[in-house]
Amino acid sequence: MTCAHVVNVALKKVAGVESVDVSLNKGLATVKLKPGNTVSVPQLWQLIHEKGYTPKATTVSVRGDLANIQGRLQLKVSGTSQTLALAVDPKNASAYGEAQKKLGRSAIIEGVMVPTKDLKASVPLQISQVK
Repeated sequence: MTCAHVVNVALKKVAGVESVDVSLNKGLATVKLKPGNTVSVPQLWQLIHEKGYTPKATTVSVRGDLANIQGRLQLKVSGTSQTLALAVDPKNASAYGEAQKKLGRSAIIEGVMVPTKDLKASVPLQISQVK
């Protein structure tokens, strides 16, 4: 079995995963989730880590309600009890301001999450685009 096959099979077994495409050459796994799933990025990172690989920066698109919780911009993820801290993306700082203008409303946030070494610390979503 190839490395790509091991990761592909493991990710496909996760409830809520619709499709998986793993490229060994690019060191990239593209995971499409089913609508209404409750899978979190850290869960996928942990699975990849358990298979012997190091998870990297992850590009995500998440739907939820924008809120100011304890003075911080956060996204309450639709259909889950999960709340993501939001942060400025150094490549597109203006997107954070756009998200702030939509406080109290539903939005789709696209951005990047970068895992910590221990995979247990809370990781913010760096906002690159607000829809």
